[in-house]
Amino acid sequence: MASEHLEHKLALLPDKPGCYLMKNINDQIIYVGKAKNLKNRVRSYFKSSHTGKVAKMVSEVADFETIVTSTNKESFLLEITLIQKHQPYFNIKLKKGTGYPYIKITNERDPQIKIVSKIKKDGGYYFGPYPNVYAAEETMHFIQKVYPLRRCNGYQGRPCLYYHMGQCLGACFKEVPKSDYEEQIKKIKSFLSGNTATVKRQLTKKMQLAAENMEFERAAEIRDQLHYIEVTVEKQKIISNDKTPRDLFNFYMDKGWLSIQIFFIRQARLMKREKRLFPIVDTAVEEMTSFILQFYNRRNNILPREILLPKGLPNKEISEILGVPVRTPVRGEKRDLLAMAHENAQLSLDEKFRLLEMDQSKTTGAMKEITDALGLPEGHRIEAFDHSHIQGADPVSAMVVFINGEPAKNFYRKYKLKTVINHADEAASTREVIRRRYSRLLKENKPMPDMIFMDGGEIQMDAAKDVLENELGLDIPVIGMVKNDKHQTADLLFGDDDHHINLNPRSQGFYLVQRIQDEVHRFAITFHRRVHTKHSLSSRLDEIKGVGPRTRTKLLKKYGSITKIAQASVDEIHSLGINRPTAQLIKVSLQKNAEVAKGSSHD
Repeated sequence: MASEHLEHKLALLPDKPGCYLMKNINDQIIYVGKAKNLKNRVRSYFKSSHTGKVAKMVSEVADFETIVTSTNKESFLLEITLIQKHQPYFNIKLKKGTGYPYIKITNERDPQIKIVSKIKKDGGYYFGPYPNVYAAEETMHFIQKVYPLRRCNGYQGRPCLYYHMGQCLGACFKEVPKSDYEEQIKKIKSFLSGNTATVKRQLTKKMQLAAENMEFERAAEIRDQLHYIEVTVEKQKIISNDKTPRDLFNFYMDKGWLSIQIFFIRQARLMKREKRLFPIVDTAVEEMTSFILQFYNRRNNILPREILLPKGLPNKEISEILGVPVRTPVRGEKRDLLAMAHENAQLSLDEKFRLLEMDQSKTTGAMKEITDALGLPEGHRIEAFDHSHIQGADPVSAMVVFINGEPAKNFYRKYKLKTVINHADEAASTREVIRRRYSRLLKENKPMPDMIFMDGGEIQMDAAKDVLENELGLDIPVIGMVKNDKHQTADLLFGDDDHHINLNPRSQGFYLVQRIQDEVHRFAITFHRRVHTKHSLSSRLDEIKGVGPRTRTKLLKKYGSITKIAQASVDEIHSLGINRPTAQLIKVSLQKNAEVAKGSSHD
């Protein structure tokens, strides 16, 4: 029987073709499959009884994800790529040295077409992978009949049998002009890229003629050729014939959240897919631009030869900073891949929202699960804290409140830290905000929370308990919310020895802790960005000689940002009642800062 978490996700499956990736409790991919209808196929694993290997696989599934494709054939080839990439335990293992077949045109003076199992950097043209050797062979044999190259071993002084059959250009007994090969290769590449209409029309006419002449075996042979062309040659979006390494980004935004999909295309195959979901405080364009630049900086990801982005993003600026071409395709296969990424981004975010709605309907039970796990009496009010700063600059803290498992935003509070000397000191930050919050509640004789959650570990917990117990004389349980190396909610810390409390990761209690941790983190970061932006603007103006509080206020009130001030003329600045020498100094100083910033971005 599926867990409650899986039941929720099963209810949200799309009625579309695609691939599904089954994961175990350690987030490892244990099985990859494809489906014409993801909803029906994935549900079948959990709605029916199974035996043997399938039953074993289903028993280990803790989660799953899906990738939607445009057609069932695309899902077939994507499945091949994902299996080769992840080598899931429950998928069929190919013997060493075997693999899915490719059709290759060799890089020789007299080229030939053959079937291979691996791609090599030898200058040849590769097409595939194909679903099976038989289908690839049928396609190759068809090409040899329609677009002959060299089919024999080479020069032997006399025409080979294939030359007499019209399946060899005659390298066996003469020198074939390179232009003849180039023309044939051009036609083959076009055919294998999906441009099959002309050939299919010719075959259809031949099949009809054979049937009219009562040549039924010949007609059946041509019919089979048509079938294999449709199965193996029809153009695929997932498998491109352009081998340029590319990364593709697209996004979907709704209700203040941004969903991002990243496709990694290598050797003309979608080798990997990553996704991100997070709340935003800026425009989607600004957040996406920042994400892309940080993606290659922080993660040390290898830059591809080309980056594909949807329209509306600053391609030129991103390209200048990263040093690779950044393009927005407007037609063809690449545009279709962008559309596929956008659709998957939307489905991913829709799933998150609907799962949250399901979670919120069970918040009362979630509170009880948490208090039971901690061994505490049933509570109703949780106050959670988090700190935020950039390398110690502009430190702030934020508090969110959950009552009966629901956020109570009227009670949220923001704190600019005042007494912390080392602004990156988590313990000092915790002491200050806990002291300020609960000394005030004592002074105003207001009710205390049932639990205090700290986003962090032992340092934050010990600091909070020290202030509550030793300074304020309060006995409020303090719980730490710990994250794993993926920055995801892992477990809780509680008790005198700060021991770990492991909640079931598929329980409602765990989901509530996750919501609290995400919400307090979002609230703290949002507040910090506002403080830091305001402070940065003021600081840069204060550094200019002759600019005092009144001048700074005039400039910010008129222009709102450093960029717009820098774009203003000296006369425009002077018109605000600022003397001309100071106006000139402001203009020169901000231009120098802009040039330095621009230069450093290209280092």
